[in-house]
Amino acid sequence: MKHLIAAVLLAAIPFSSQGTEGPKPRNRAEATAVIRELRRIVTPHGIERAETVRIGGIDQFVTIRGSDRRNPVLLVLHGGPGFAELPLAWRNTLALEEYFVVVHWDQRGSGKTHLINDPDAVAPTMNSERFIDDIEEIVAFLRRDLGKQKIFLLGHSWGSYIGLEFARRRPEWLHAYIGTGQATDIRASERRGYAYALDAARKAGNAQAVAELESIAPYAEPGKPIALKDIALERKWSDFFGGVMAGRTGQVDGQAARLSPDYTDEEAPHIYDGNGFSQKYLFEPLINLDLSASTSFACPVFLFEGRHDRTVNSEVAYEWFQKVKAPQKGFVWFENSAHEVMTEEPGRFLVTMVEQLRPIAEKAGDVAP
Repeated sequence: MKHLIAAVLLAAIPFSSQGTEGPKPRNRAEATAVIRELRRIVTPHGIERAETVRIGGIDQFVTIRGSDRRNPVLLVLHGGPGFAELPLAWRNTLALEEYFVVVHWDQRGSGKTHLINDPDAVAPTMNSERFIDDIEEIVAFLRRDLGKQKIFLLGHSWGSYIGLEFARRRPEWLHAYIGTGQATDIRASERRGYAYALDAARKAGNAQAVAELESIAPYAEPGKPIALKDIALERKWSDFFGGVMAGRTGQVDGQAARLSPDYTDEEAPHIYDGNGFSQKYLFEPLINLDLSASTSFACPVFLFEGRHDRTVNSEVAYEWFQKVKAPQKGFVWFENSAHEVMTEEPGRFLVTMVEQLRPIAEKAGDVAP
């Protein structure tokens, strides 16, 4: 009898609620609508904003999200240059919003900021000093707008370079600086990444990889420029052998961008238009970067590094970190990650942030009651 009643009730649910074309989502717009609603912040003290802020003379796109606006602010500096990470936020930093007010920012030449500005007008400003100035402006805006004395700053890859430089400039504005995929001595990183890829290719018996890698030897010699085509070839094989995402043959996290509700259907195909634009101006100075001598900081410094990162070599970062002097410091290995720690181990990333970083804000009285 119970089965009969259940069958009658199910039969009473109109199939038309699913439509005649099958269950949703049937397209990107419907899929992103589901994600948008699931992540919508409805808590009493929540904050959920997406807006442009005038930074460095241009409009730049920013999102500010958290279940409680009284929690400490975490500003994420994306990598690349030009690789906006807001498109990944619906997955990568969603859980962090319960403990921090998470701010994503499409830097000049990146993501939506690139799409809403004239590239020819922005081009003359594409230098690292301007980016560091931009950080100063956005941090000043967040401190003023959200009523904070200090924030947390998280720099990834390219963002770890400009973030670290900002930490030296304005330590009094930071609870702590956190680096992942931390850039230090880039040429040393390149040489080790190349050596890893060649060794992996030989062990795998991949004749094509060996031949292509040997064709650019010696790679990243001191004092000599590295051709962009050689860097691309090295990345082709170091990525293939798990140097960008551990255990994978490439960087697949960018696929999550296709489902980002922060970009319209019209914007989505162009999210990474700024990547090539930005690298044209910023990659050559970055490849010659050496921060080996920058080891003294007046704010806490933490590094979260993927054990298998060959894109920005984590062993080079670890060796640099041993020399760092700061009021407080910490280094955490993510054993199942390469360059994309937030994507590869999001749960452990969350726990580490809550256990090791949030107490700094708690001690300063900068958390929700």
